[in-house]
Amino acid sequence: MLLGLTFSQYWFLVQGAGWTIVLSLLGFVGGTIVGLPVAFGRISKNRAVATFFSAYVQLIQGIPLPVIMFVVYFGLSIYGYNVSALVAAGVAMTLYSSAYLGEIWKGCILAVPKTQWEAGECLALTGTQRFVYIILPQALTIAVPPTVGFLVQIVKNTSYSVVIGFFDLTYSAKILNNATFEPFVVFTFAALLYFIICYPLSVYAKRFEQRLQRGRA
Repeated sequence: MLLGLTFSQYWFLVQGAGWTIVLSLLGFVGGTIVGLPVAFGRISKNRAVATFFSAYVQLIQGIPLPVIMFVVYFGLSIYGYNVSALVAAGVAMTLYSSAYLGEIWKGCILAVPKTQWEAGECLALTGTQRFVYIILPQALTIAVPPTVGFLVQIVKNTSYSVVIGFFDLTYSAKILNNATFEPFVVFTFAALLYFIICYPLSVYAKRFEQRLQRGRA
């Protein structure tokens, strides 16, 4: 026994951390798949398309993530789809992530100077060619630091999945605390695990941003 907990109890928290990483990856990958069309739709010259995706972003960003998880988890069951907590949490994290990633990437695309579009036009490139070969590579470079930074937020926000009973790090800490009555030890170790997951991502985002700034200089 170490600091009031046994090895198996610490391992129980580590298992919860593993599922936190799984849910984070689901949310990020799903958010990327849905967020890309959102970003392109937000800058579309078609007013109807731009309005639709703008409404989507405002709707998702205007609803707290725990409420989105409740709606997905219990809403699907109303229609006869008995999904697991992992699936429901993954869908909710996808919706949440796509709205924010879409806005991040939209801003990164618009951050590319208009002179780059004009340069592509001077080379007689089509609009699609200008976007794919000139604008998109520059936007991707700009997008890496804020995207990695938001990934840290995704990891932290997976803790909201506790409201639908998903076995993540926060849920495992809650269960273990109820069994041991050692809140300081349990939640301190849980905080340490969150730090171990998030800190490398934060460092990478900061270093990449510094490298990007030196490259521009």
